Amino acid sequence: MADTKSYFFCGIGGSGMLPLASIVRGQGAEVAGSDRSLDQGRLGDKFAFLERQGIALFPQDGSGISRPDQILVTSAAVEETVPDVQAARRIGAQQLTRPQLLAMLFNAAPLSIGVAGTSGKSTVTGMIGWILHAVGRDPTVMNGAVMKNFITADTPFASALVGGGDVFVSEVDESDGSIALYRPSIALLNNVSLDHKTMDELRSLFLGFLERAGTAVLNLDDEETRLLADKIDRHKRITFSLADDSADLFGSDVREEPLAVSLSVRADDETVPLQLQVPGRHNAANALAALAAVRAAGIPLARAAEALAGFTGLKRRFDVVGTRNGISVIDDFGHNPDKIAATLKTLHAFPGRVLVMFQPHGYGPLRVMKDALVACFADNLAEDDVLVMPDPIYFGGTVERAVTSADIVAAVRASSRQAEHVPDRADCGVRLRALARPGDRVIVMGARDDTLSLFARDLLDSF
Repeated sequence: MADTKSYFFCGIGGSGMLPLASIVRGQGAEVAGSDRSLDQGRLGDKFAFLERQGIALFPQDGSGISRPDQILVTSAAVEETVPDVQAARRIGAQQLTRPQLLAMLFNAAPLSIGVAGTSGKSTVTGMIGWILHAVGRDPTVMNGAVMKNFITADTPFASALVGGGDVFVSEVDESDGSIALYRPSIALLNNVSLDHKTMDELRSLFLGFLERAGTAVLNLDDEETRLLADKIDRHKRITFSLADDSADLFGSDVREEPLAVSLSVRADDETVPLQLQVPGRHNAANALAALAAVRAAGIPLARAAEALAGFTGLKRRFDVVGTRNGISVIDDFGHNPDKIAATLKTLHAFPGRVLVMFQPHGYGPLRVMKDALVACFADNLAEDDVLVMPDPIYFGGTVERAVTSADIVAAVRASSRQAEHVPDRADCGVRLRALARPGDRVIVMGARDDTLSLFARDLLDSF
């Protein structure tokens, strides 16, 4: 059914806002929005893309909220002082958070597939979306990352796909607790580790998500997920593993290449080969997750594996920007210990020194993850690798700065690994240029900051 409502997205350029705005616009709604980056003259290509969809853009000064029938869509943590919020209050416009609106659309779909977990959500969502698209199911897909398979000249920011079929695929966020809003037909849980909440909070949120689903898809190779799997009725669960051959989908014979990985996948009495165009053992596990989810949706294993072989990956997920004078630059979303470790393991499967520029995505996450981040870098940096850290990205508002990048660097150095605190990101680029030599891989890591991709591209051009 077409949506005839009028929505105004505050912060429409955000990684979670842009695809949702595109989906509701594609379903027929009137959409407008504002963004601080637009007011600052940054990321113009992204806003031009929104305007081409018929989305009107306004300064973030409240001027775009002019009618009480408009629905203001904000992030869950938006502050009351934002002019758009104040304008909505004055005229009596309804306000929804981004996850509230997404959950409404998701729960209304005849077949909904929710992808949860601390790491791998965007990649698995992209894999599932591509398989379903390739086999003709015409899904709607909500992703937090740009899916390379769906990029066209007219759609350079393809983090959403608006389909006409009965399937809605979405990554589901636990960081703000909004995962509790979703009632999935198929719930996939990839892994559980410390990120934004305590482990007890995460266990409760993920278990509720799985219990509300018709089918639960679970990763037996993750200890916390395996424990949750034991609490789910065995008749409503599908399991996958690279280590436990009792799983419903079992992957074996994993063979890594610099930019690819292959494996064999067995389900019941059928075994099929799978060659992926994305690297790393973690992506072999992501592929098993996607295959298990679409199997729950009725797609035969061989057909799904054939489709998945055409998946070309996501922007900012081990995204090779290029190589210049023997130095390669990779743009990556790694921002928590699991994601960072997976990327570093993928890099260290092959020779070459690694230079890491890691920009934390806030002081709050840095405080929560301090010990785990230090352990991650201490365990996964080689002796000749170098970590360079600027100060965390700061978007304004009240924030406690109890833990800083300097604290992480000091602890990593105490673990006998090379690390440097360079407060300003531009100066990090200068330092990396001084350090880099032919054969090095330079990886730019961080989340919630689209300008990191520009930094990576500029860094490559400077070598």
